[in-house]
Amino acid sequence: MDSWAKGIDAVTLFAEDLAAAKEFYLEVFGLPIHYEDDNSAVFKFGDTLVNLLSASEAPELIAPAAVASPEAGSRMQFTVAVADVDAMCAELSKRGVRLLNGPIDRPWGIRTASFRDPAGHIWEIAK
Repeated sequence: MDSWAKGIDAVTLFAEDLAAAKEFYLEVFGLPIHYEDDNSAVFKFGDTLVNLLSASEAPELIAPAAVASPEAGSRMQFTVAVADVDAMCAELSKRGVRLLNGPIDRPWGIRTASFRDPAGHIWEIAK
């Protein structure tokens, strides 16, 4: 059976402080805003849109499911491939990012480091 899912067009992340999240993405990833309105800011990561949405607007999208708070813990991680994890960690540090872990060589053969955005979403860089 062929899958109808050919890729992920967009990921929507809920942010309690949209302004802080937007500023973080501008500074850390160096991407321009693809689209924004009063409740969201969208960044284009290659062919995937990452939509930062004000958490107050999220219930409309996911009801009857509940919107979890950042304090509830992490349930996902995004991974971005980089040429040199150590060099990228140094660059992230210059941009004010505090690493959660790494750089570390993982048993499965890759080098990684992780950090959190202001809304609590975990990002990993890997080589």
